[in-house]
Amino acid sequence: MKKIITIGVFLMVCIISVFAQPKGMGNNDPEAKKILDAVSIKFRSFKGVQAKFALKIENAAGKNLGIKTGIVYMKGTKYRVTITGQEIFCDGNNISTFDKSTNEVTITKIDLSANSLTPQKIFTNFYDKDFLYKLNQETSVAGKKIQEIELTPIDKSKPFFKVLVNIDKATQTISSTKVFEKTGNKYTYSVTGMNTATPVNDLQFVFDAKKYPGVEVVDLR
Repeated sequence: MKKIITIGVFLMVCIISVFAQPKGMGNNDPEAKKILDAVSIKFRSFKGVQAKFALKIENAAGKNLGIKTGIVYMKGTKYRVTITGQEIFCDGNNISTFDKSTNEVTITKIDLSANSLTPQKIFTNFYDKDFLYKLNQETSVAGKKIQEIELTPIDKSKPFFKVLVNIDKATQTISSTKVFEKTGNKYTYSVTGMNTATPVNDLQFVFDAKKYPGVEVVDLR
């Protein structure tokens, strides 16, 4: 479960932080393109982002397996994700994943190879190459107009087959995402608060071992 949550949080970073301006849309919905363009432009206007979120996990039978809360900080290609039991730091060059239960941090170099998913790719052309997307119905949630966009991975070997992204029409920001895995599990990420006015210090994205007494460092760079 821990690995799945890590992948899910990473996907949350992708979706909440960027819908990079699409290129070569192919058969994608032009109305969805307009919305994603607007979200991208809006996000690029922020100098930094702090967002609180909740992660709800459901099994194939629809049973709630629990809710985790977290916070993500973002600035350019740098990010930091804190969720129950785990922290992920990316300073633009290295990724440090801290596991609280084992008091261990694993440090890896960002892989720029063509076959890997890197923050650089996520912030450039990740979606237009790997997903098809379309605009679904517009709904009203707590008095807010929500636009739902459905993402479908082109690569059918992915562990998930669909992602639903809800966008607040008024603010042009992501309000929630829902990931559907082939196993039947569902992961819903809801943004519970966002601050784009306060600058984010670059030190937020660097793992400082001095702040974690006795931590075991596994350096794979």
